[in-house]
Amino acid sequence: MPYASDQAGSFVSYPRMAKLVSEYSPVPTYASWDFYMGHGIVGGNLSTAQAQGEAAGEILLRILNGESADAIPVRRNVPGHYSFDYLQLKRFNISLSRLPEYSSIIHQPWHQTNQTLVWAGVLLALTLVGLLWALWASVARKRQAEVELRIAAKAFESQTAMLVTDAGGKILRVNQAFVHSTGYSMEEAIGQRTSLLKSGRQDKAFYERMWRELVEQHYWQGVIWNRRKNGNIYAEWLTIHAVASPEGITTHYVGAFSDITQNKEAEAEVHRLAYYDQLTGLPNRRLLQDRLGQALAAAGRNGLYGAVLFLDLDNFKTLNDTRGHHLGDCLLVQVGERLGKALRQVDTLARLGGDEFVVVLEDLSVEPQEAATLAKLIASSLCSAIAQPFRLDEQDCSSAVSIGICLFDGKQTIEDLLKNADIAMYQAKADGRNTLRFFDPEMQAALDKRSALESDLRHALVRNELQLYYQAQVDGAGRIVGAEVLLRWLHPERRPVPPSEFIPLAEETGLILHIGQWVLESACRQIKTWSEDEATRGLHISVNVSPLQFRQHDFVDQVLAALQLSGADPGRLKLELTETLVLDDIENSISKMHGIKKTGINFSMDDFGSGYSSLSYLTRLPLDELKIDKSFVLNLPGDYNDEVIAQTIITMGQSLGLNVIAEGVETEAQRAFLARHGCHAYQGYLFSRPVPLAEFTVLLQSQGSALGDAG
Repeated sequence: MPYASDQAGSFVSYPRMAKLVSEYSPVPTYASWDFYMGHGIVGGNLSTAQAQGEAAGEILLRILNGESADAIPVRRNVPGHYSFDYLQLKRFNISLSRLPEYSSIIHQPWHQTNQTLVWAGVLLALTLVGLLWALWASVARKRQAEVELRIAAKAFESQTAMLVTDAGGKILRVNQAFVHSTGYSMEEAIGQRTSLLKSGRQDKAFYERMWRELVEQHYWQGVIWNRRKNGNIYAEWLTIHAVASPEGITTHYVGAFSDITQNKEAEAEVHRLAYYDQLTGLPNRRLLQDRLGQALAAAGRNGLYGAVLFLDLDNFKTLNDTRGHHLGDCLLVQVGERLGKALRQVDTLARLGGDEFVVVLEDLSVEPQEAATLAKLIASSLCSAIAQPFRLDEQDCSSAVSIGICLFDGKQTIEDLLKNADIAMYQAKADGRNTLRFFDPEMQAALDKRSALESDLRHALVRNELQLYYQAQVDGAGRIVGAEVLLRWLHPERRPVPPSEFIPLAEETGLILHIGQWVLESACRQIKTWSEDEATRGLHISVNVSPLQFRQHDFVDQVLAALQLSGADPGRLKLELTETLVLDDIENSISKMHGIKKTGINFSMDDFGSGYSSLSYLTRLPLDELKIDKSFVLNLPGDYNDEVIAQTIITMGQSLGLNVIAEGVETEAQRAFLARHGCHAYQGYLFSRPVPLAEFTVLLQSQGSALGDAG
């Protein structure tokens, strides 16, 4: 056994020595004996003790067998085998491919030593996985098929009616929903052709289109009308799928349908709500515009004139407010029925909303004058129809209608036609109501002027363009006892705008509410100012109240607020109300007047005699004064009727304990007549025109300071 020693002479085994050499060597270490393996050497062609013994034994056996020792050759190379250490090969980056064939390797990882076995195991594992996957997929497909069959069976017995036919349309199978929907039992339906359900409502061309689509696209969907066993026809939403063989040949058809009769009725209801007025059942604005568009197109083609009639009931708001919306609705329904009966079948009658109706007349004449004549005749017949009494809530009710007419020949727009007819209708109302008027371009010019005036009026109050003028009211001795404040508009461009132009406009647009409140507050402030001067503290101011202002539910509060804000003496404020305003809703008027009267404010009935006052109403009103309308003063003396009316009003006032004042007094003869018959208060140009406050103050000063307590 070879051995080695270290510097101290201690024994070191060769494996130990090999390990030490290998650890400190920067290059691979090789050996010739196998006992060095695993101790740091890379390897090599290694001999073993067994190989050495086998070689010596072979020589000895030959000698024992009689061979001469000299005849036996000396063996210089002992057989060995190539062996290497994997760890050392890896240490020095020696590739396995450089090793001699059939080399053995120690410390090699298991998967490299047994690659064949590893690959065999992997292949086996993959094979097993593949087999298991195929088995699982087969089971899953089977289960899925079973699930789909159950779902299909469940779906076939769903609430949707279904049937299966062969390629020729013979029914092979139906479900319970089919039985319930059609009334045919399974036994009655199976074996029959689908024409069993045919209603006859859809023609041959419809079914040809359906089958053509089925052949080309293998699918069809749509609405079809069928007949139940009891004969009732119903609408259904039908879907048909073609079932084809692997060769692409259609073998069956599967149909599914649902009864949509109620859906069709719902569609009809939606259409009715969209295009027809809910109250009267007449076409609404949307359908009117469609019909009018068609009428314009037809007029452009055939050259025949047509006409649009814009109708608005007169005084409908009064009926609606006083007798209730229910009766107002009843009236509108009856009006619609009457108008429809008075028109031709080809005409269109529509309700725009409220009390507005529109009639479209077509094919009147190629001559505009003749067309206008026919339109006027038809419109007159409509006026006559509406003029007949209506029966509402067991009572007769009278009504009337104002109609605006605009001819068309296809060159106009829908918007212009309706606008122009509307303008003509308002002209009819302005001309006394219960009449008809044709649209005239001059009307449009007037409307444009009115629109501009309205725009300016909206800014007039803010821009201080509105001013109060004062017209003196005098007693029998000619002394100024008060004034009526009158509104004037000093427009910077139009110069003074007449009250007859802007007051009705303010009333119609609602601007009168703000303007009227401003007038009331201004008058109260002036009363307060006059009260601070002994010479003027006895003066009163009369303020006109507009109908719209008086109808406000909080009008009483507005008046009281103006007094409280200014600190004015209520006894020096006089509110002038017209007969029409008061009698429009007598009970409400009486209630409001009493609410105001208890504060000390006075009331004067303006324009008295021009309306239809009843003595019984006058006795219930908390009035302080009657004002004779200037129309009855104008022709005094000399006009017998006016003389009688003036005397009657004076007598009536005296009988009721009311003061009487006459307006519009311009001559001494008029004043003398009125004074002779007991009227001792006057207002008019004879004494003073309406003037600004500064001029009125001068007028007061010219009258002297002896005004005292003239009120």
